[in-house]
Amino acid sequence: MDIFLALCAACVYGVADYSGGRASQKISAITVTAIGQSVAGFLLLIFVLASGVPVPPLSDWIWGGIGGLAGATGLLAFYKAMGSGYMTVVAPVSAVTATSVPVIIGLSTGERPGFLALLGIPIALVAIALISDVMGPNHRRAPAKVLLMALLAGCTFGSLFVILGHTSDNSGLWPVFAMRVTSVPYMLTVMYVTGNRVRDIGALRKFVIGSGVLDTVANALYLLAVRHGLMSIVATINSFYPASTLLLATRLDREKIHRSQAVGLGLAALALVLITVA
Repeated sequence: MDIFLALCAACVYGVADYSGGRASQKISAITVTAIGQSVAGFLLLIFVLASGVPVPPLSDWIWGGIGGLAGATGLLAFYKAMGSGYMTVVAPVSAVTATSVPVIIGLSTGERPGFLALLGIPIALVAIALISDVMGPNHRRAPAKVLLMALLAGCTFGSLFVILGHTSDNSGLWPVFAMRVTSVPYMLTVMYVTGNRVRDIGALRKFVIGSGVLDTVANALYLLAVRHGLMSIVATINSFYPASTLLLATRLDREKIHRSQAVGLGLAALALVLITVA
């Protein structure tokens, strides 16, 4: 169940990234994130109230709130780095870093996956880098500033995965709502400070709202997955999200899959099999 939920989270994260990327081509990424997460927070509040799960203790609100700040900071750094023109560097660096953080912490705190799973984790890291086009024809050497932003994005995303694992099992999706309690005001403040204003989003409405709603759904799926399995394994599977972004880009935007990306998809499938049978 944990692997299935993590795989679902990866698919949804990838679609959310694609939606946010499409919207950010014409609208500020800060505005896209703020609007999307605001709508998602409102819908999530209705859901958690209707679920009947009691309001969790303060500790879950604290962990969720910290996770919201980490996730929002990661998005800001990620979009800023991606907008620099070095996508083939930023994507693999942030994705592999986001995977490495929970894997290292999970193993250092006593998690002991089976041998095949331990074999699958490094294969998965290589697969994520290849899928993210680290060897693509447009690959260029990125400035140190861009690399630092990519590392910051990856570290904050990875920290978010660790933080959600510290919430209590019986808190339902309240921790995900707690994330929005902090991330939405944070993003609105960033909008104000940077001078961004909400404009008519018109035909991009589905991408703007979809990015926030789908990101929230993915957070919820990851939270459920990490409650059922080892963080080191769940985070690894969850970080296959660039694959669904790539597949959407090839189907909807007619982008071509490079040979290295095809190899990456094959390695991702191999890693998934190794981790599953373990």
